[in-house]
Amino acid sequence: MDHPPGGHGGQDQPAVSEGLPDCYRHPGRETGIRCTRCERPICPECMVDASVGFQCPECVRQGSGSGRGPAPHQPRTLAGGTIAADPRLITKILLGLNVAVFVAVLAVGDQYRLVEDLDLVGSVYNPAADQFVGVADGQWYRLLTSVFLHQEVWHIAFNMLSLWWLGGPLEAALGRARFLALYLLSGLAGSALTYVVVAPNQGSLGASGAIFGLLGATAVLMRRLKYDMRPVFALLVLNLVLTFTWPNIAKEAHLGGLVAGTVIAIAMVHAPRERRALVQYGTCALVLVATVVMVVVRTATLPVVFAL
Repeated sequence: MDHPPGGHGGQDQPAVSEGLPDCYRHPGRETGIRCTRCERPICPECMVDASVGFQCPECVRQGSGSGRGPAPHQPRTLAGGTIAADPRLITKILLGLNVAVFVAVLAVGDQYRLVEDLDLVGSVYNPAADQFVGVADGQWYRLLTSVFLHQEVWHIAFNMLSLWWLGGPLEAALGRARFLALYLLSGLAGSALTYVVVAPNQGSLGASGAIFGLLGATAVLMRRLKYDMRPVFALLVLNLVLTFTWPNIAKEAHLGGLVAGTVIAIAMVHAPRERRALVQYGTCALVLVATVVMVVVRTATLPVVFAL
């Protein structure tokens, strides 16, 4: 089967305007945000959500300010998540899962047909199993497993570099749970749009839908922090050009992930403080419902299945 490869990556935390100071805890990382208490420059990884603006970790620890949330002195990220000791933990776990699946695919080779069991396909007759397989045949798990599946070295290399460069700053700014929701829902939305648009017997795989969701979220975060938007816009345009000009690219996954990631990120970083949880969780739920509806409608209207 044809397995359109995924998209291409991003860059490290996007560049900002010249002349901006470096984060006081991370030399070389420019930022336009300062602690509202001590006025030290702080990057998204160091920002603690306060009643007014953001504070640095030292001011929070010294009791000169506190993050808002259920615990009166519990530091919070920009989006309301808990400040973590390792702000890249989920990014590392996701990267490890992708690499582990890639190694498993190489290890088993063609003996167990691992790719055919996990990739995204609508409905196709599999003579080896003597049955029809695919999302339309009840294998909904393919919408998610395909997001962690790669076959080519260049494919996983581009996607994992993008995950590392984009994921760290986003996880630090959103918090672990919100970042994980952003990644998974973006990947699912990309899979759902692919399932709706492409031929039922055409296979698709790769983390590109999730990566494009992170790219859209990065643009939203940079605008929220009033960073220079030109670098991220240039990166987004470049990736979209590659999406529509490079052969065998699953552009539906890219677009679905980009839209979902952008919508979720807007809710994450712009939710009113007093209704933050409702807006954030509600938006994630709506994206998930929309994804499920797309899959259900497509399954109900799927044309005649195709043979391998």
